[in-house]
Amino acid sequence: MALNIKAYIEEVRQEWRHVHWPTRQEAVRLTLIVIGLSLILAVLLGAFDYLFTIIILNISPA
Repeated sequence: MALNIKAYIEEVRQEWRHVHWPTRQEAVRLTLIVIGLSLILAVLLGAFDYLFTIIILNISPA
């Protein structure tokens, strides 16, 4: 059992060395892209929600 845990930890260390970590510049750029796309999507969804609300309110009697 202890041998399996030791082998597992060693394999994790080996895999950890293969991980490609982004540079600070890459991380900032990708984060800004995600935030920007999220804001654009939020505005679009809000606009569609508003339009559909107006349509539904005009179709159904109050």
